[in-house]
Amino acid sequence: MNKEKAFTSYEVFIIAILAILQFTIILDFMVLSPLGAQLLGELNINTTQFGLVVSAYAFSAGISGLLAAGFADQFDRKRLLLFFYTGFILGTFLCGLAPNYHFLLGARIVTGLFGGVIGSISFAIITDLFKMQYRGRVMGFVQMAFATSQVLGLPVGLYLANHWGWHSPFILIASLSIIVYLAVVLKMRPVNAHLALQKKDQNPFGHLFRTLSQKQYLKGFSATTLLSTGGFMLMPFGTAFAVNNLGVTFEQLPLIYLITGITSMIGGPLIGKFSDTVGKYKIFVAGSILSMILVLIYTNLDVTPLWILILLNSVLFIGITSRMISSSALMTAVPEPADRGAFMGVNSSLAQISGGIASAVAGMIVFQNQTGYLEHYPVLGIVVVSTMAITIGMMWVINRYVQSKPAETEMHRPPVASEELAVVKE
Repeated sequence: MNKEKAFTSYEVFIIAILAILQFTIILDFMVLSPLGAQLLGELNINTTQFGLVVSAYAFSAGISGLLAAGFADQFDRKRLLLFFYTGFILGTFLCGLAPNYHFLLGARIVTGLFGGVIGSISFAIITDLFKMQYRGRVMGFVQMAFATSQVLGLPVGLYLANHWGWHSPFILIASLSIIVYLAVVLKMRPVNAHLALQKKDQNPFGHLFRTLSQKQYLKGFSATTLLSTGGFMLMPFGTAFAVNNLGVTFEQLPLIYLITGITSMIGGPLIGKFSDTVGKYKIFVAGSILSMILVLIYTNLDVTPLWILILLNSVLFIGITSRMISSSALMTAVPEPADRGAFMGVNSSLAQISGGIASAVAGMIVFQNQTGYLEHYPVLGIVVVSTMAITIGMMWVINRYVQSKPAETEMHRPPVASEELAVVKE
């Protein structure tokens, strides 16, 4: 009996290269959090200014995503990916050269203008090339970039920052990104099957307007608006909270990120597989409830033993990873094939913009007193838990819509090379 394998060797390459590419994007954003305590002192800035550095990336990413969304389905996705990745590399390199706060703020805007669009392009590629029943697993591997950035990226970034200054992590990210860029140029095949579905006289801005006006798409956009709030509110001040409130030393930070990341790396693919077998919405609900409990506990801690912090962080990130993987996989089923690029672009933009607002609001809620202690951090926990509770209901609506849709019109899979034919069937 013939049995089709889930992935060809080329598809394995696509999953791997998108995961590594996402690793560079996520690390570029996440590295600001552990550098927060260092930047507050070296650049002589307050929490509000630091919140603006984080949100500047998000706002610029959101704006560029909206502007690019109408064009997202008009070009080969590989070419679009390379264009924006070029700008991302340039912006990250500028961060590594920033001599002061204002230059860094401008560099983060440049990085966001380009880097914020890449995630939506990657998700459109995944949706084009992989069937719905496999997307949980694909998202599980691609979202491992989040955990890998903790296991490899953040400890290395912190080590470099502690020994060679806070600029060095950005130089490292830019250097790695150049290697990834070359791999995409040389190995990725064109992703252009969606072009056959486009109307020849279609206006990009008209396409964007139609995408924004679709009733079912609006439900997805609304859910996305709240989905990213939690991470953007807690993450920017996570390190400062750990150091100043929980009693963690700078030397202990890499260990916390390392163990938490390893837990997420192991859990990510398993969660992706479970979301395909058990149900994406069920995994989302379970991850949300777990995250809500842990957020309330964590944000109300005082000085705490290191092993307890590591345990709480690990369990919290399992919950967060479950939410990320299941919601991402579920959201890919919302748009029609001809609208995938535009939908993903708008979706990503709204996530960035709402996240930027959340970061700015968090910077105004939390403030650092003269001793360095962060005040009002528990308030953030309450806000984050409230948004998580609301998104459970919103994702239920999305799940019901996806379940009611007829079977997807599948884009053809990428061409299978002759040497792969023997392994596709068994």
